[in-house]
Amino acid sequence: MLSPQVMFMLAGLALVMLLLGAFSGPNAKKESTRRLQQVRFRHSDSAVDKVEAQYRKAIASRTPRAYRVAGSASRTEALALRLHRTGKGWTLSQYLYASLGLGLTVAALIFLKTGALLLAVPAGLLVGAGIPHFVVNRAITKRTNAFVTRFPDALELLVRGLRSGLPITETLGVVASELPGPVGEEFKLVTDRIKVGKTMEEALQDTADRLDMAEFSFFCITLAIQRETGGNLAETLANLADVLRKRAQMKLKIKAMSSESKASAYIVGALPFIVFGLIYWINPVYMGKFFIDERLIVAGMGGLCWLGLGAFIMAKMVSFEI
Repeated sequence: MLSPQVMFMLAGLALVMLLLGAFSGPNAKKESTRRLQQVRFRHSDSAVDKVEAQYRKAIASRTPRAYRVAGSASRTEALALRLHRTGKGWTLSQYLYASLGLGLTVAALIFLKTGALLLAVPAGLLVGAGIPHFVVNRAITKRTNAFVTRFPDALELLVRGLRSGLPITETLGVVASELPGPVGEEFKLVTDRIKVGKTMEEALQDTADRLDMAEFSFFCITLAIQRETGGNLAETLANLADVLRKRAQMKLKIKAMSSESKASAYIVGALPFIVFGLIYWINPVYMGKFFIDERLIVAGMGGLCWLGLGAFIMAKMVSFEI
């Protein structure tokens, strides 16, 4: 057994090493390698290096701009962007009023029922902030899935238009008019921006920043690289459509393989609430102390925090990036 003094010394040494690693700045060797690689990409005559350089440039230029400015304004802008991604037409004021109304209603009902202010305020904050956030996430996920499902069809329609001799701007208009749902709506916004004077790259960049979707970013990067290096755009988009279809198939396979783990997580997460509800239904006087005794309220809040942490860890364990 180590003495407490030795344990404190080891903990202090570990803390000092972490602080040194955090504030020591970038590694000189890695920085030198990165600069040499940039010079090689810039002055190389190899087609592979040129394509990779254009790819890195396109990736850097297509970083979403919604989070670049720190502070409250950027968070407000990010929230407005999330509401726009739902496709429901919800405004920022409607979202804030709904959150505030839900929170105050739940807090007032719990306080009138139990008289426990220590329970009513956290419950109101949790419901007021959680339920609108959950609803917005569900709407964004639903619209994103609908977009991803039809996006390969849009690329194939672009390929057919390009092979028939139409320019890329005209084929974008054909996609906007022919495909229903989120894909047609987003391509309609792209064509409208082009009509008012924006370049195609700027119009696609605005849509990519707003959607924040890997599939559409692949499409924008493909167009950017093709404009710099040349080549058969129709064949490139056909290959991209095939890749996106296979990517969607892989997502479905992963969803099927992880369904058992997700079901187990749902059951384990719901058991404490089910048991609490059953005991409260059988003996409400016994469980009613949870809403009166401050010690039990604090213990219940702590249990909810640990339960939320466990649910977060299980969600990360069954979440896979493709």
